[in-house]
Amino acid sequence: MTIEYSETELEMINLLDQHVNAELQGDLDTTMATMTDNPHLLNIPNMMGGDGYEGVKGFYKNHLVGKFFPPDVIMQRVSLTVGRNQIVDELVIKFTHTTVIDWMLPEVEPTGKKVEIGLVVIAGINDKKISHEHIYWDQASVLFQVGLIACNNLPICGSESAKKLLNLSLSNRLLD
Repeated sequence: MTIEYSETELEMINLLDQHVNAELQGDLDTTMATMTDNPHLLNIPNMMGGDGYEGVKGFYKNHLVGKFFPPDVIMQRVSLTVGRNQIVDELVIKFTHTTVIDWMLPEVEPTGKKVEIGLVVIAGINDKKISHEHIYWDQASVLFQVGLIACNNLPICGSESAKKLLNLSLSNRLLD
């Protein structure tokens, strides 16, 4: 099934892609050029981010842009939903924890462990700029995968949940 987007929707998708690509390339100026004059950013699991232009720019400069992405990071889009004034981007991100990842695991030294997680970005769009980002992921899954918590019969899982997003025929080990 091919999804046909309107010209406005394609502009929104291209804006988000430009924003994410600038983050990946370590280009703070381009990252900020995609945003409104008063944006906000919130990573829901650990409440990290920034408010206002300088707050978001400071967060990006000190904790994300040019700092997160280990050399083997892979981002795979699972779904993309485009609304009138926001985009919901569902991804699977895979990487090896070989560098400090302040925005996800603040003050955690690299463990060398593989991580594979589902992540959702909700990006607000206002006047052809990103007004906000709310980013969600399962922090228990990340902590389990890097060895900071044990499962110990808790209802958590590691990379299985991300793998299931990409292949719905996989079993659900918590119910099996």
